[in-house]
Amino acid sequence: MDILVCPVCKGDLKLRVDTEEADEVVTGALTCESCNEVYPIEDAIPNLLPPDMRG
Repeated sequence: MDILVCPVCKGDLKLRVDTEEADEVVTGALTCESCNEVYPIEDAIPNLLPPDMRG
């Protein structure tokens, strides 16, 4: 987590865990503490694309 930053503003990200299996986050989100952008985690993969590039 120390090397991940918000791709929009480079702020720190806070992890929210919804589902965890064997010490791996399966679903949840990463939220930027600076700009409040939310990056979803689905199937253990964080979507760190900027909001305008998500489909």
